[in-house]
Amino acid sequence: MLKKSILTVLAAAVVVPTMAFAGVGSGKSVKESKELVEECKESWISGDLGVNIVSQYVSRGLVFENQSGIIQPYADIYFKLYEGEGFLNQISLNLGIWNSFHSRRTDNGNASGVSSSTTGGWYEFDFTAGVAFTFAKYFTFTPSYYAFLSPSDAFATFEGINLKLAIDDSEWLGAFSLKPTVQVLFELENKAGSGVDKGVYYELAIAPALPAFGPLTISFPFVVGFGSNNFYAQADGLGFASGGIQAAVALSFIPEKFGTWTATAGATYYYLDASLEDFNSGVDAAGVRRIRNGREYEVVFNGGLMVAF
Repeated sequence: MLKKSILTVLAAAVVVPTMAFAGVGSGKSVKESKELVEECKESWISGDLGVNIVSQYVSRGLVFENQSGIIQPYADIYFKLYEGEGFLNQISLNLGIWNSFHSRRTDNGNASGVSSSTTGGWYEFDFTAGVAFTFAKYFTFTPSYYAFLSPSDAFATFEGINLKLAIDDSEWLGAFSLKPTVQVLFELENKAGSGVDKGVYYELAIAPALPAFGPLTISFPFVVGFGSNNFYAQADGLGFASGGIQAAVALSFIPEKFGTWTATAGATYYYLDASLEDFNSGVDAAGVRRIRNGREYEVVFNGGLMVAF
């Protein structure tokens, strides 16, 4: 009996402190452990990737392709570098790639005059690198380096600097927020526009949205683009104006551990100024006309899939 009592006391002496150390006997320790685990789970790296299928490839009012199949995959990654409560709220490094594949082999070899590229359907590969500064809670300024390359040798490699200011007006307008953005693109090497000299492109955009209907969100993006210093070939000033409707459906049946998946679809109406007519009505290296038929408008349909993590 004495031996059994001694063993019981020794067991209690070992088990009780161990339980307390592990947090079993302390509500505070359990809470602190949980908060520590949740803090460790927070990541300062995020990103998204996806693919769009479009009926035409229109960029800054220039119709690069309106025939056959066009697939445009992309990927972005964001590194949060700083977060604070002062005037400067956040700094992040943004890296992105974007592609356009054309079954028509648009402008294959146009830059060199030799249409012998083994990647004739890979019209464009873009790389962007920027740093985003969020200040005064609602404003984000992002200077970025742009490089547009053509694996099919359709155009000479473009380099430029883009300055973008985005305003989060949801705090003031609530459900009626416009999400305005202003961008200025400076051509440094070769062309993103249709002119013959290095120019400057300006863009104003808003994207109001309806209140979400369950997993469905509907937005109405409007964009106006201008050019100066011979960004467009024939005149400075208005290049295009566009307005459209975009629907996004959250695919909530996919487990969250695989990221946040969204299906998208929409249509965009473009008014194209006469200053773009020569380029948009031209003939590519293969003798294929970019069919506009003298119209001052185009309608582009799109559908896609995206995952964010």
